[in-house]
Amino acid sequence: MDIEELQTFVEVADAGGISPAALRLGVSKSIVSRRLARIEAELGIQLLSRTTRGASLTEAGAAFRDYAARACAEIAQAKETIVPEGELCGRLRVAVPLSFGPTHFAPVLAEMARLHPQLHIHTCYSDRLVDLVTEGYDCAIRLGFLHDSNLMARRVGPLHGAVVASPAYIAAHGAPETPDQLLAHEALMQAAESWHFMDGDRIVSIRPQGRFKADNGIALVAAAVAGLGVGYLPVGLMLEHLDSGALVPVMTRYPIPQAGVYVVRAPSQHPARKIRVLTELLIAYFESDPPMSRNWPHSQPARA
Repeated sequence: MDIEELQTFVEVADAGGISPAALRLGVSKSIVSRRLARIEAELGIQLLSRTTRGASLTEAGAAFRDYAARACAEIAQAKETIVPEGELCGRLRVAVPLSFGPTHFAPVLAEMARLHPQLHIHTCYSDRLVDLVTEGYDCAIRLGFLHDSNLMARRVGPLHGAVVASPAYIAAHGAPETPDQLLAHEALMQAAESWHFMDGDRIVSIRPQGRFKADNGIALVAAAVAGLGVGYLPVGLMLEHLDSGALVPVMTRYPIPQAGVYVVRAPSQHPARKIRVLTELLIAYFESDPPMSRNWPHSQPARA
């Protein structure tokens, strides 16, 4: 069996079926089926139980999957070691946030594809927190404050935030001046999250409440402009509205701690070169001072 067949088996095992594996690999379902058949014929054992709902690993398949995945990873690393400056090839699957993704990160990924014509880049744009290992992604771009996990992360740029409201909301409800006062206001939130503020060198956290929630920052900016409540949002999403006065920063004495933009990947001793190249391109992008990384001049600078 060859490495392509092993990679195909690992994709089917992780994706849970031939159809999603074929989509990940960018090949037809018939090609995936033929590769699987050759592996099973060579081993003389069934690795997958196929049903109308997908494919599940047999006991032998579950044991073989771990060995196959390690073999694929080691061969990929060996290739990079031998020709570290060679042309990137293969496939890069990356999960990118929908907020900022199509407008800011898509051009970086397009430039990477232009520079490396043998590389296949598959991008998923969503604000959902994807499981990199289970869903078969090489890496993800994530924004904000990283939670503790077993993932490896590299910070590529800053992300400033501000608390804002529309002039109409402030006229009707007043402007909160302290974190405690926020508890009496309508908060625009993605989930039941905590909001963090700097009080001198101390971080203060509160859990606000609100009736309008969305899983996307752009939708929350629209709600803030409409006067539905107070937003805790990246400045880069609001520059146009801040410049026009449609949104006004509040609580500037309590800045939001500076967040970041990160490339995260599953833990391993050495990241794949394609991930390192993407990371370097993103670092260069942020060094060019893009709008998404700028702070609002009328708010106090957040401390790192």
